[in-house]
Amino acid sequence: MTPPRARRGVAASALTPLYRPAEVADALGCSEWWVKEQARKGRIPFTRTGGGYRFTAEHYQEIIRVFEERPTRAPGPDADEALPGRSRRTRPSAQAAGTPLRAKLPRRANRAESTRPAA
Repeated sequence: MTPPRARRGVAASALTPLYRPAEVADALGCSEWWVKEQARKGRIPFTRTGGGYRFTAEHYQEIIRVFEERPTRAPGPDADEALPGRSRRTRPSAQAAGTPLRAKLPRRANRAESTRPAA
């Protein structure tokens, strides 16, 4: 049996293959729903044929480029600081802010003072 494209007189190699959302999702390692949702919202390139989303190899490469993340800083002496998502959290010191910190009184203390009869 010959493929449908060959029967019509068009060489199968001349046509650009179109991939379904499930195939793109498998290649990207995500869900088919996510691929369809991104296409519906116009965030990724696609071709709509026969009422469904279809993707070419160029679309796939563009999707990877769209969601690519680059480092924001060049690696310095401390490599951990340059990695995204691995920032060291430090608390701002009270002296740096210029205001000394004071503990608040508990609510019970305020309530006890207001219910106490004045002497």
